Amino acid sequence: MAKYMIRKIFKRKKSNSKLDTFIEKYKIPREYLSINRKSISKGVLIGLFWGFIPMPMQMLAVLAMTPFFKFNVPIAISMVWLSNPITMPFMYYMEYQTGLYILGNEGLSNVELTLDWFSENWDNILVPLYVGTVPYSTVVSLLIYFTINKLWINSIQKEKPHTFRKKFSNKSLWF
Repeated sequence: MAKYMIRKIFKRKKSNSKLDTFIEKYKIPREYLSINRKSISKGVLIGLFWGFIPMPMQMLAVLAMTPFFKFNVPIAISMVWLSNPITMPFMYYMEYQTGLYILGNEGLSNVELTLDWFSENWDNILVPLYVGTVPYSTVVSLLIYFTINKLWINSIQKEKPHTFRKKFSNKSLWF
């Protein structure tokens, strides 16, 4: 039952005349707002990729990707919000610990929550943090990308089995 929900949630959205006027006025390409399997899954991929990277202005990084890829921008920006003030400490600690494991280093001892301590240990924190970010940013975002694609394709197969075979028999399903 949950398989069918992904596609149906996005397909229920009706056109809004105010939104259409806004899009025409500012000449926003429709591809950045389209609701289809490839656009949604690429938006999730790009948003999660940047969401796992500890950096300021992650939403601007998503917008910087628009000239290179066509994806649903609002979905991508909302995926960046995965890292928010509530989840950031947990995410960054997990990435830091993963980076320490990959590098074979030991963690810092005598941790103090002061600016002086952080400024003295910045290099010892930053390198493991960003090394640990790589697997989460790439692997998790790709895993979710392929999962969304698979669930979307399964929902079409289940809903319209005859149409699916004719339409997708010799097309690339993933990219």
